[in-house]
Amino acid sequence: MLTTLVAILILAVLGLVAYAANHPGDFRVERTATVRAAPETLYDLIEDFHRWTAWSPYENIDADLKRTYAGAERGVGAIYGWEGRKTGVGRMAITEAVRPSQVLIELIFLKPFQAHNTAEFTLEPTGEATKVTWAMSGHNGLFAKLISLFFSMDKMVGPQFEQGLAKLKALAEREGSE
Repeated sequence: MLTTLVAILILAVLGLVAYAANHPGDFRVERTATVRAAPETLYDLIEDFHRWTAWSPYENIDADLKRTYAGAERGVGAIYGWEGRKTGVGRMAITEAVRPSQVLIELIFLKPFQAHNTAEFTLEPTGEATKVTWAMSGHNGLFAKLISLFFSMDKMVGPQFEQGLAKLKALAEREGSE
C-alpha cells in the first residue's frame, strides 16, 4: 500500500514537472498610465536612477535597503544595484535611452533567485498628456515555470507597477506644473 502511494506521488510530481516544462517560458507584464506632463518630464524621472527613490514601488519595501550607483550618472550606462533582506540582491543597467520616448533596462536578479529580465518604459505624447507604459519581460526556466503554475507574474508584479506609475504620475504632474 505504501509503495503504491509513493509511486502515485512520484508520478504526480513527474507529471507536474512535465506539464510545467511544456508551459510557455516567456512572460510580459505591462501597465499604462496617462500623465498630464510632457514626455521630457517623465523621461528625466526614469532615466536617472537617483530619482527612482521618489517614485519606485520597490524603494520602500526594505528599510535597510543598500543602494549602489555606478557607470554613467544617467541614461545609457547608468547602473543601480540593490541589496536588502526583503528585496534580495540585484542590479539594473540602462541599455538604451531614446529621449524622450523610451528607456530600456537590463534587470539582473541574483538573490533570492536568479533571473535576467528586461524593463521597458515607453512615453507617447497624447495631446497635453503622455501615455507612459512600464513593461517587464523575460524567460522563465523550469523552476520559474513551476512557480508560474501557482502564482501569476502579472498578479504579483502588475499591482507594483500600478503603484509606481501612480507615484510617477503625481511627481511628474507636480514637477510639470512648476
